[in-house]
Order: sequence, then structure tokens, then C-alpha cells
Amino acid sequence: MLNQPSSFWGKSLLVFCILLFFPVGSLEVEAATKKYQFNVELKNVSRLCHAKPIVTVNGMYPGPTVYAREGDRVLINVTNHAQYNMSIHWHGLKQYANGWADGPAYITQCPIMTGNSYVYDFNITGQRGTLWWHAHILWLRATVYGAIVILPKQATPFPFPRPDGEQVIVFGEWWHADVEEVVKQGNALGLPPNMSDAHTINGKPGPLFPCSEKHTFAMEVEQGKKYLLRIVNAALNDELFFAIAGHNMTVVEIDAVYTKPFSTNALLIAPGQTTNVLVSANQAPGRYFMAVRPFQDVPIPVDNKTATAIFQYKNIPTTVIPTLPHLPLPNDTAFALSYNNKLRSLNTPNFPANVPLKAHYLNMKGVFNTDFPDKPPMAFNYTGAPLTANLFTTKGTRLSKIAFNSTVELVIQDTNLLSVESHPFHLHGFNFFVVGTGIGNFDPAKDPAKYNLVDPPERNTVGVPTGGWAAIRFRADNPGVWFFHCHLELHTGWGLKTAFVVEDGPVFKQYNDSHNHLFFYEYSNKIWTEMKNLGNMACTNAIRSITSCIGRVQSIGDAIFMQDSNFSCSDEMHTVFGRAWNPLADDTLTDT
Repeated sequence: MLNQPSSFWGKSLLVFCILLFFPVGSLEVEAATKKYQFNVELKNVSRLCHAKPIVTVNGMYPGPTVYAREGDRVLINVTNHAQYNMSIHWHGLKQYANGWADGPAYITQCPIMTGNSYVYDFNITGQRGTLWWHAHILWLRATVYGAIVILPKQATPFPFPRPDGEQVIVFGEWWHADVEEVVKQGNALGLPPNMSDAHTINGKPGPLFPCSEKHTFAMEVEQGKKYLLRIVNAALNDELFFAIAGHNMTVVEIDAVYTKPFSTNALLIAPGQTTNVLVSANQAPGRYFMAVRPFQDVPIPVDNKTATAIFQYKNIPTTVIPTLPHLPLPNDTAFALSYNNKLRSLNTPNFPANVPLKAHYLNMKGVFNTDFPDKPPMAFNYTGAPLTANLFTTKGTRLSKIAFNSTVELVIQDTNLLSVESHPFHLHGFNFFVVGTGIGNFDPAKDPAKYNLVDPPERNTVGVPTGGWAAIRFRADNPGVWFFHCHLELHTGWGLKTAFVVEDGPVFKQYNDSHNHLFFYEYSNKIWTEMKNLGNMACTNAIRSITSCIGRVQSIGDAIFMQDSNFSCSDEMHTVFGRAWNPLADDTLTDT
């Protein structure tokens, strides 16, 4: 945890466009500010009889869990000591009007260069549950990732039985070789990079792998007690089945949204998704394997080995050999479809499912152009015989422009270009409702009649079924540039990605249109005057210079503080800028 904020990012610019948004309200009285220090650094780690240096946060693999409550403000200072440029994405956080804290490199921020720092500053609004964070540049999220646990507001109960304990469970992948070198080799050959050598549970592959007895995660439980497992799939390229030998699980949340509970003996989770389950320690005391392995229902090479951890009852000796669960078969499409069809929003008065009922298809009209097509330029039988013909795919930076507060329906269609395959699509800045899924080609004349508009699952990452489609709806109420991409790292790198430009709403537009460059001159003078009153002229002059070029930002204080790379003026800056700036309050600096 941070004792004090550190220096910021130097002079990073937002690459596609400069996002200029402002907070529109203050924190609630009970909200706290949580501060974390993330040091990105190399650490030597040994797995599967092989040791290598990996990029970590604070020397931890997986990285530290971020804990906060709904309504809190979170400040995370990321200092990059690694040889790679770095950015961090806070996966699933909505980041209302706060795109510069979203994290995808070259979308809403320049990456953090070696030796530099960047403070991610965001409020957690209207969300509670399990999310996660990860590197969002190159393939560095292979080792740079961790969980985010958002607790409900004080005195707010869960809408399910209170657990006696809880545990974060994060799935990942492990390569013997340097992951970035693996990717370079694949690209040089025009082939997919070599698959991983193992999957991991909390960074450990388990005892079914060589040299892994000490690299096995174990969770101790007491008979008769109930536990909440906060499960994250941080794997780069694999959907995963998960089960616990002898124990059923009750699904109660997906992607930090409560669900109608249902019991299952196994679950399916795609890269980027999170799932919370309740597990009762109601079996004979013993040691039971928790196991994970990929789901792949097409003939594409995949690391199909099983990673394990141990669900261990208290006072049971470690000499007892655990039993393995019965996982679905690796190509069990029927289980995958059945499982996903059981997911439903809770849809209660306290947790309603506000599904947009009237939707229009995107009218996708730079560095970038806002002319991303709203339909495939060339129609074909998307899921018919494997297609190898040249569709004359074009390369460019073309985004989709969306009017503020419009309701959007987006149909994501898998295709048989070389092969059909499941795709987990993630939308930054929003949750969406998965109103329909199906196998084959989407039929706009018939399929919308089958939509679930009552209690569809709400999430931020949807698994498009193999050879099928998924229809999602969301309200575009968050101005900014928001990345939309397949969360298979391989496909993101190959270009399965775009972004939405959500226009300013009336309040934002009115504010932006009514201010000009004098705005900064006036505020730099106000800041300069306050600093001068503190008597530190060296800091005063430096800060005045900075304010002349920073641009409109959420908090002038934060921006200037973050630019102070040598940290020499931190005390003065905190005195002057320890207040949130509310541009909708008649241009005054106001206390929060």
C-alpha cells in the first residue's frame, strides 16, 4: 500500500485522441481512498524444473489483489522498472468519464516507459464483486495480472448466504521460454506462437507436473463451513473448465454482477471472465483436487494438460492422496452451451436488469477515422465450409462513433475463415447484456424474437460460441474511446479489435464548447497564486510551466502532481491539490 503517491508519467499523450472528460459528482461520505504502489520488476521464478526471469508486480506472481469497497476512490501508482514499456488495464471497471485510467496502451494512454511512473486514479461506482487487472501491452499479461475484490458498501449484505471465508482463485498459463520471444518467433514464421507448457492456479501448476510438489496451491477449509471462491481466468488463449472433486458449486456472480444462483459440478470460464461460486465443505474430511483444463471443440492445437490445486480439510495430513474431479471432456460443446444458458441476471428491486428494450444497430461512420462498417463489407456463409478465399481485408485505424446515451445492439458472428472457433469478446468501459446466442449464422428476421430481455446475463466479456453468434446490448452512457477486442491474446495481436468513440453528453458538450484556451491560463494563475502563498517559489515556477501545457484533465491537481517526476514538490502539491475539481460548480475548486 502507498504511504504517499509517487511521481507520474512524464509527458504521455492519449494516442488516438485526447480524451477530455470531467467528474460530475463527489464521493459519498463513507467512501475511502485506497492507495497502492505497483512496482513492475523482474523476478526469477522456477516452474516445471525451469527457472527464468519474468515481469511481475512487486515481485509477486500472480500480482497483488486490489481490495476496495463500492464507492471508494482508488489510486494506484505504477512504477516501471522492467525493460518493456508497460500499461495496466483494470478489467471490468466502468471508468465513468475517466478513459485515461482504463489502461490499454496506445488507445487511451501511451505506455509507461522504463524508469517512469503513472498514477491510475478511478472511482468505483455502482459495482461490487470480483474483477481483475492485467498488463495491456504485448503479451506481458502472461505474468502481470491480479484480482480486484470490490466489497459491497458497509452494512450491505450479499444477496446470497454469507460465506464463512473466501479465496481468490486465478487461472493462468506458463511458458518455459520468454513469452515475448515466443511471440516474435511465431510472427516471424507467420504462425501462431507455441502453446503454453502448463496452466496454473494462483501461479502454480500442481503436482501432476514435474518438480511441482512445492508449486501447488492449497486452500484449507473446515467441515461444515461455506466458502466463496472468486475465480478469474487470466489465461491468454484458453477457455477453461473448472471443478472440485466431490463438491458442487453454486454460481452467484459473473463479471461482478450477481446472478440467479444455480448449482453445477463444473463451470466454464473464458479468458477475461470472472465467476464467484459458493462451495460447502460438506464431504468427508480429506484432500480433494481442484482442477482446470481447456475447452476446445475444434481441431486447433491447445495446451490440454490439467492443472491442479488442493481443497484441503483442516487437520488432514498432506500424505493423503487427493482425488481428481470429473471434468467435462475437452470438446464437450453440449456442456458449454448448457452452462452458459443457465446464466441469468438476478433482476431484483435492489439489483435490476435494466435491459435496453429499444436498440438500433450501429451507424459506424483520425490518427483514426470513425467509419468502421456497421455490417461485413462482403457477406458470405459465415459458418459454412471452411473459407480460404481472399476477402481483401483492409488494414486501418477505423473506429465506430456512437451518440451519447444511445442504446446499441451488436451481433458478434463467428466465421469459418480457416476454422470456426470460440471468441471471448471484451468491451472496455461498459457492461452489456447478452440477450441472445446461437449456433450457425445469425438470422436478423428470426433470432431477435428469441432474445431474453427479462433477465439476460450482464457482463463485460462474452464467449461467442464456436460456429455461432452472440447478441449484446448496452447503453452508450460513458463518453470516451473504449476498446473492443477478442480476449484471446493471439487474436488481439492479429487484429481482432476495434474501438468505440462515445460522444460527449449534453453536459460535457456544453462545458467543452463554452471554454477555450483562456481556461488554462486562468487556472494556472490560480494554482500559481496558491503555490506562491506556500512560499516555495522553485516549485511554484515549475508548476506554472507545467500547467501551460497539460490540457483539460479530470483533476488539475492530479495532473500537475503526476508530472512532477522528481517528487520534490509533493507536499506543496498535496496542500494545494488535495481537493477534487468540479467543473460543473461554476469553475471553483471545491472540497470533497
